[in-house]
Amino acid sequence: MIMAVSEFERLFREAASLDVDKNDLKRLSNFLGKKIYDLLVVAERNAKYNGRDVIFEPDVPVTKGLQETVREFESMDVALKLEPVLDHLAGLPPLDLEVSEDVRKLLPKLAGALVVATARVLKALDPGLKNPQTEHWERLETVFDQLI
Repeated sequence: MIMAVSEFERLFREAASLDVDKNDLKRLSNFLGKKIYDLLVVAERNAKYNGRDVIFEPDVPVTKGLQETVREFESMDVALKLEPVLDHLAGLPPLDLEVSEDVRKLLPKLAGALVVATARVLKALDPGLKNPQTEHWERLETVFDQLI
C-alpha cells in the first residue's frame, strides 16, 4: 500500500468530503502506482530526448493544475513516505533510466496530490457522492487515463 488507511481516509475527507474503506485503499494504491509510473515513463522519454541518462524533476510532466494540487496537499500536513511508493513501483516494468534524488523526493508529494485530485474528480463526477463504488472508480480511471 502506498499509504496508511488513516492518511487515505483523512485526505479523501478533507479534499472532497468522501468516506472510503480498505477496499478503496487497495484500488487507489494500484491506481496511484500506475499513474506515477505513467508520469515516469513520459519523464524518461523527456530525459532521453534531452540526451540524459538520469531522470530529473523538470522531465516529469507536472501540469499547472497538478502543481497547485501538490501545494494543496502539502498544506494538509500529511507526510507520505517514499518507501511504499518505491515498493509499489518495483512491481512494475523497470525504467531504462535512473531516477534522480530530486524526483525521488517528489514522488510522495505526487502521490498525495494524485489522492487529492482523485477525491475531487470523484466528487466532480458525482456531486452527491459520499462513498465511491466500483462504477465511480471505473469512470475516474477513464478520465485519468485520458489525461495522464
